[in-house]
Amino acid sequence: MANAHHIRWFSELGRDDVSLVGGKNASLGELYRHLAGAGVAVPNGFALTAEAFRDALDAAGSWDELHGLLDGLGKEDVGRLSRAAARAREIVYSAGITPSAEAELRDAYRALRDEYGPDLTVAVRSSATAEDLPTASFAGQHETYLNVVGEAMLVDAVRRCQASLFTDRAIAYRIDQGFEHFKVALSVGVQKMVRADLAAAGVMFSIDTETGFREAVFITGAVGLGETVVQGSVDPDEFYVHKPTFRRGHRAVLRRRLGDKQVKMVYRPGHSRDTTRVIPTPDAEREVFCLTDEEVLRLAGYAIAIEDHYGQPMDMEWAKDGLDGRLYIIQARPETVASRRSALELETFVPEGRGVLLITGRAVGARMASGPVRIVKGAHNLAAFRPGEVLVADTTTPDWEPVMKTAAAIITNRGGRTCHAAIVARELGIPAVVGAENATTVLRDGRTVTVSCAEGDTGKVYDGALPFRVERIDLGSLPRPQTRIMVNLGNPDQAFQTAALPVDGVGLARMEFIISESIKVHPMALLHPERVGDPVERERIASLTRHCLSGPAYFEQHLSEGIGTIAAAFHPRPVIVRLSDFKTNEYAALLGGRWFEPAEENPMLGFRGAARYAHPAYEEGFALECRALARVRGTMGLDNVKVMVPFCRRTQEAERVLEAMARHGLERGRDGLEVYVMCEIPNNVLLIDEFARLFDGFSIGSNDLTQLTLGVDRDSPLVAFDFDERDPGVLAFLRHAVEGAKRNGRPCGICGQAPSDYPEMAEFLVRLGIDSISLTPDSVLRTLRTVVELERSLGRPPRTAS
Repeated sequence: MANAHHIRWFSELGRDDVSLVGGKNASLGELYRHLAGAGVAVPNGFALTAEAFRDALDAAGSWDELHGLLDGLGKEDVGRLSRAAARAREIVYSAGITPSAEAELRDAYRALRDEYGPDLTVAVRSSATAEDLPTASFAGQHETYLNVVGEAMLVDAVRRCQASLFTDRAIAYRIDQGFEHFKVALSVGVQKMVRADLAAAGVMFSIDTETGFREAVFITGAVGLGETVVQGSVDPDEFYVHKPTFRRGHRAVLRRRLGDKQVKMVYRPGHSRDTTRVIPTPDAEREVFCLTDEEVLRLAGYAIAIEDHYGQPMDMEWAKDGLDGRLYIIQARPETVASRRSALELETFVPEGRGVLLITGRAVGARMASGPVRIVKGAHNLAAFRPGEVLVADTTTPDWEPVMKTAAAIITNRGGRTCHAAIVARELGIPAVVGAENATTVLRDGRTVTVSCAEGDTGKVYDGALPFRVERIDLGSLPRPQTRIMVNLGNPDQAFQTAALPVDGVGLARMEFIISESIKVHPMALLHPERVGDPVERERIASLTRHCLSGPAYFEQHLSEGIGTIAAAFHPRPVIVRLSDFKTNEYAALLGGRWFEPAEENPMLGFRGAARYAHPAYEEGFALECRALARVRGTMGLDNVKVMVPFCRRTQEAERVLEAMARHGLERGRDGLEVYVMCEIPNNVLLIDEFARLFDGFSIGSNDLTQLTLGVDRDSPLVAFDFDERDPGVLAFLRHAVEGAKRNGRPCGICGQAPSDYPEMAEFLVRLGIDSISLTPDSVLRTLRTVVELERSLGRPPRTAS
């Protein structure tokens, strides 16, 4: 091997060797040589150089015919492109490998077998010399062969990889990216196979692929070989880890989602040319996550180390070996879509109407588009596809890319956010809904639909062409007012996207959305399921909590991960989390809730807010809330979270709540914990000096304060005409609240809609010198501009954004 001319071992390669062995192999060499010290495990292997590819075509005299086929070829004539590509692949495969290169290949394989033993199987992957570049990934354009055994199968797999330089999709991709066909050559990587067929594999990114949020590692995985995740054959498990807190030593999964993992790829018995097969995943494997928390965190450490080494966001493939139990990195390339978005430009698609919801899935792209449906059941249907249609399929393959480039949007039954359809949609800048399960049966050819990926992690497909608008903001030139502009948020799915807004933090993070949409069960029913009198409800609760050790553990995990996601998105900006403020009728609507809640004539003024927290009927449930928040601040390291107590009627009640919080791990002042109170009851304003002794800040809840000042039930349409935050009495209370907070050195903000709905209300509050205004996301930019102009008129110059 010392005199090998066409073989380079990973230990001899680095990232500057792209011209020699292609992007994929150069990166593997870089990982193998330089990341082992950081604990990143990479299976050994070697590359057959691109020179071996050129030598074979020289020896066979193949260049003239290849030029004749490809020179001047465009992608518009799909039929001509397909015929030229097929003939080009025949030419390259027939040229084979020169005898000297083949001898070196066989010798290297034997050396690898000596290292790993006689049962060695290898992965054979294409690596083009214009691949895995910072601006063009070439992902999925060329072939990979897994579970290759023996020298004869190896030689055949190498020849097929070399021929894949001229797949239809690769030719079309090079045309799109402006690469000349004959300035690209193909190297082949041969790497020890990780036995993920006995465990799990997947894809991870050191950036959120949908929003471009750079402070999270996003990991996807499924049982079996990772090709099912890459190809989009499965809906994978998903995990997030927050990088800044991980670097500070905090080890916690930020968020997780269990995928269906419908099928898995395993080795095919024997030594046929088809070395793998796809089989249904056993229910027992579908019911659990493919990785433990410890394994997720180890992969996150790998991703952070790799990103640090390369100095840019990375796209990586991982595999777990079912024999030795170790986690390995088997590919790493620069992430080429989300990381190229400008951090100073904000593009937002805003729905302006609602239609009939037809299907949902995983959102890709944060955009919207409308068009007629075209169901594609296989490659034979592609000829009927017309530009501007919505491509609907079970899944997509790289061969479809020339047609996918003309689609308005893409919808698939299967796949996760790292599947082929998702990758292509991101590169094209079109929305995609993947993992929609029954899209090909619910939708019909010709039906106009709107695909919306602008409403969080859930992608939605509506009937008809719905109106929407696109807002583009240059954040670099946007002035910021002295008054802090914050945002109200309850849905963790929207946290990473919302965090890109020019805001100073979250003024109101509502816990209720997470409880109702993610947890779905009354806290006391999780603590005491035996008291739920309906066996159907008990069964539903048992089904929801089956993946956790207990009902309380289920509540704590889901609530802490929901709040943690919001806190991580805005970190280190402050996030003020309001403790639960359901009314009794709203609590009763949760699973099991009716067995624990009283029937009240007026829940708005009843057993709600602070009154519940130290009460025997709910204190156990409140303890779960506190433990979840303590986990967010402690285990997860998100100490930017502040806690806010709602609807606190009296100072004695405040003292009882603070004592209960301290008992349950949330002691005011400990580890910097600040506790705010909602200023929404007239008594909060009248006794603001007393409340200021107990709390670190105030947030005015203008809805309840208006209701209680004017004696108007805000839930009653009969007296809605009397509900007006601009009433002189309400304004008087607002003035006293802001002035009282200032007198006591306490920050004071407002978290209602009034400042965005009424410019005169914003002016009133700004003139008072309120510290912050917290708004719904769709009101932020408009109100921010209004406040900037108001402050200028008052002689207050805009500040520099921090």
